Amino acid sequence: MTENKPPARLHGYARVSTQGQTLDAQLEQLHAAGCSHIYREKVTGARADRRELQKMLRQLAAGDVVVVTRIDRLARSTFDLFSIVKCITDVGAAFRSLAEPWADTGTSTGRLMLAVLGGLADVERDLIRTRTAEGRSRAKARGQHMGRPPALTPQQQAEARHRRAEGATLKELAQSYNVGVTTIARLGSSLKFK
Repeated sequence: MTENKPPARLHGYARVSTQGQTLDAQLEQLHAAGCSHIYREKVTGARADRRELQKMLRQLAAGDVVVVTRIDRLARSTFDLFSIVKCITDVGAAFRSLAEPWADTGTSTGRLMLAVLGGLADVERDLIRTRTAEGRSRAKARGQHMGRPPALTPQQQAEARHRRAEGATLKELAQSYNVGVTTIARLGSSLKFK
């Protein structure tokens, strides 16, 4: 006896980057592909917090298929593409691009391509890390300060230390300089502020 498996739910995802662009062509293609529900948004693909994308990922169940017209509608980098497709496949769903037949995790070729994408994403991540470290080193060599600017000027820091030594409380100092108590406490860690 064979078990009747319900047909896969096809979830479409359509995205354009700017308000001036239209989703019409993508919607038409996704409807023609049989998508029962289409998540649509007008937002840059560089943003990781795309509301409709996150909503779609939460709705997925095993056996579902996410369909896009082109992979660049889903992600702007190899790393992001791999990360999103991994979220899809982790719940047992599949991913398919209409314009790129190789991007179909329901096929052995598509699964191979996903593995290759994973390797490329690792390389991309390493390159970004290397470029960031090199940029940081060059900035330090030029004498640029890294990180957030200090909340207090050197003069204010010296003044706060002096006032603390004369008995001002951390809370009083924090309020007078409009900073947090931790900021003041950090100034005097070597002076045993308590």
